[in-house]
Amino acid sequence: MPVPASDTERTVYTVSALARAARVLLEDHFQVLWVEGEVSNFRRPASGHWYFTLKDSDAQLRCAMFAGRNRAHRREPRDGDRVLVRGRLSLYEPRGDFQFIAEHLEPAGAGALRAAFEALKTRLAAEGLFDPARKRPLPAMPRRLAIISSASAAALRDVLHVIERRFPVLDVVLLPVPVQGDAAASEIVAALARVGSTGADVALLTRGGGSLEDLWAFNLEPVARAIAACPIPVVSAIGHQTDFTIADFVADLRAPTPSAGAELLTPDRVELHARLDAAAARLTRALSGQLHGLGRHTAHLRARLVNPKTRLEQQTQRADELAERLTRAVNRQRNAAALRLQMHARRLLRAHPATRLPPASAALTRARMRLTAAQARAEERRNARLVAAVRALSALSPLATLGRGYAILTDPSARQLTAVTSVAGVVPGQSLRAHLRDGTLTLSVQSAAPGHGLPDLGETSDP
Repeated sequence: MPVPASDTERTVYTVSALARAARVLLEDHFQVLWVEGEVSNFRRPASGHWYFTLKDSDAQLRCAMFAGRNRAHRREPRDGDRVLVRGRLSLYEPRGDFQFIAEHLEPAGAGALRAAFEALKTRLAAEGLFDPARKRPLPAMPRRLAIISSASAAALRDVLHVIERRFPVLDVVLLPVPVQGDAAASEIVAALARVGSTGADVALLTRGGGSLEDLWAFNLEPVARAIAACPIPVVSAIGHQTDFTIADFVADLRAPTPSAGAELLTPDRVELHARLDAAAARLTRALSGQLHGLGRHTAHLRARLVNPKTRLEQQTQRADELAERLTRAVNRQRNAAALRLQMHARRLLRAHPATRLPPASAALTRARMRLTAAQARAEERRNARLVAAVRALSALSPLATLGRGYAILTDPSARQLTAVTSVAGVVPGQSLRAHLRDGTLTLSVQSAAPGHGLPDLGETSDP
């Protein structure tokens, strides 16, 4: 601090105050710088800090990189290496030395990490992990947010501050993880695997800015695949706006900074209040319009409303009219039914058995007489035909012939029973059979002579 030496306007600094003022001035004016140069005079004492000088053809710059920063680097720089260093200007007050406090160091040019970053990015893009079609939309009104970050990170405080300012009712679950170092990637993968069990509907993966090496955990393949496999949408808010990681490309949404990520995830309560006020105003107008319309409708109904007494008188008169109409209709139906009953009675009387029986009995008697006469005539005709047939049969029957003394001769030796009607074929000694009216005789032929076969029945034959 300046100390007044006298009552004059002069200001006198102590050496330490001047050194401190110069350091503050340097640090405020030059906050974050990138410097390229060649490493020389590199040394690493037991404390683990790195001390070296960056130089080019015209100047040199003392540099210090403390153990907390250089631990993430896989390889120590060597004299003669050309490197890019990110850090801030400062002043080492005990010696008054102008120096550069390094926070990140990488080989000048593309660098090995940058080459590995580009190779992994190309491979994952070919697999479709960066495809916009697989990006999931964020919930418009999240209920619970899972934050994956370091519990002591300034980025986390920024995120919580934004949430408190914009949407303080949001439920926040913190999954604390290291955000740099060898164990960071595995811890981040495990947190992404646990995020589904927290009940959150969106996740925020965040940390503050840093060098490529500081952010390297977010450039590893297991972290990228864990983000793609996460069951809920993931927003990445890693580093500054110019910092890009593999996680940014895989995530469903990339925010340029942690604070911006919190803003993208949370609705603004001021805007929500404005929207609610506008909705309330619209609802009020709508309800007012409905009430006005209902009032008009009520007035219309009131105008149509009739005095109950008048209404009752009208209904009574209407009931009398209907009763008279009903009486007339019942009388008409009753008269029509009586006429139909008389008509059916007359028809029934005409069809009564007592009326139809005498004519039917007389007709039956006449029919019986006609049938008896017809039967008698038919019987006489049948008897006459029978007598004629008997006579004809008697005339033609062989029995009548046999009764007059004739006989029928047959040859019993023949295969078929046939009458012997000629002496031809009959030989003496042949047995014949004579069929008479009352029996059969067996004869033996003594002689067979042709001639008239009928004897004179008046003659007496020789004994």
